[in-house]
Amino acid sequence: MSNAKIEIYTWSTCPFCMRAKALLDSKGAAYNEYDITGDEAARVKMAERSNGRRTVPQVFINGEWVGGCDDLYVLDADGQLDKKLSKAA
Repeated sequence: MSNAKIEIYTWSTCPFCMRAKALLDSKGAAYNEYDITGDEAARVKMAERSNGRRTVPQVFINGEWVGGCDDLYVLDADGQLDKKLSKAA
């Protein structure tokens, strides 16, 4: 179970978003999902937080940008995701 504050920006039909959420779900991590499907203003806000990245998903753990789906899986493979999820916000 996670004590971290997790935020994820998604599109409703994005397969990478679904994979990222599935990984977080498998960890028992609760997250705030921001579905920005078709919302350009929200996408601009997300890009401002994610160093200009406009692709989805974009994931933040305790306010720290950790990247997209592939980045999340790399963190998990390196054993770093569990560490980040265990830290309280």
